[in-house]
Amino acid sequence: MITKAQLKDLPEIKSLTEACATAMIKKGIYQWNEHYPSLEKLQDDIKDGELYILRENSEILGIIVITETMDEEYIPVKWLSANESNIYIHRLATHPKVWGKGYAQQLMDHAENFAKQEGYSSVRLDTFSQNLRNQRFYEQRGYKRLGDIYFPKQSEHPFYCYELLI
Repeated sequence: MITKAQLKDLPEIKSLTEACATAMIKKGIYQWNEHYPSLEKLQDDIKDGELYILRENSEILGIIVITETMDEEYIPVKWLSANESNIYIHRLATHPKVWGKGYAQQLMDHAENFAKQEGYSSVRLDTFSQNLRNQRFYEQRGYKRLGDIYFPKQSEHPFYCYELLI
């Protein structure tokens, strides 16, 4: 079941993101680390009502942030649609013990259905250039790769921006 996260979920959410960071680093993907996503960032996501959790048998197995806020890093990107009615996906993560079991698909289905139901024109996101698995994941869902952006505090490598028109 996918629901909005509550502040009481924060410790379990932070634990999930730390497990993801550790598992990605073991695979040579230096996308997340001990500083990102921070506890404060996740707390703000919850307070803003933008962080959703996928829970099964009372355990949080995945998270996703769905927001209308366009980060300033996205401004120079040549998007497929106008910057008026879009949602942005951040911090999509599933616990490493359930990687490959379709939970990320469920979270993205939720986000895309939300966009359709609420009348948004597109779903936008970025993914790490060194994470080939994520790139395939989004491209198989019909997302189009557009420009590159950088988050120097996370990595020297670029992040690729993607958009799916609704």
